[in-house]
Amino acid sequence: MAKEPAMRPSAMAVSEVLDRVTGPRRAEADQLIELHRELTGHEPVVWAGRIIGFGEMSYEYESGHGGIMPELGFATGQSKHTFYLATGYGERWPELCERLGTHKESKACLYVTRLSDVDGDVLCELLQRTLDEARAR
Repeated sequence: MAKEPAMRPSAMAVSEVLDRVTGPRRAEADQLIELHRELTGHEPVVWAGRIIGFGEMSYEYESGHGGIMPELGFATGQSKHTFYLATGYGERWPELCERLGTHKESKACLYVTRLSDVDGDVLCELLQRTLDEARAR
């Protein structure tokens, strides 16, 4: 029997994921839900048991491997918010990353400890560029 991919939408309630987080980051997660909802026009859905995703798109690598993923998504944990952005965003949009504020980067993830540590307009621009790219596929 084929294994189900981990990255898929679920019927889990968004509140169930968000209620795992307490303190200031919990209130920030509510702000992030509204921001993502405004940008995408979609309601939040839980992906992979922890990611709050908005919209849906399919992808396929040159290897032939493919699947589905949210157009935009984030995960909130006890120590940070993780934003899932366009691959290589830091190299492609360095001017935005320089202006963003306190954060850490990986190839496709942006890590922010507190929303108050970053420029909200710059974060919105990074999210919008990622969304535009997802929708152009």
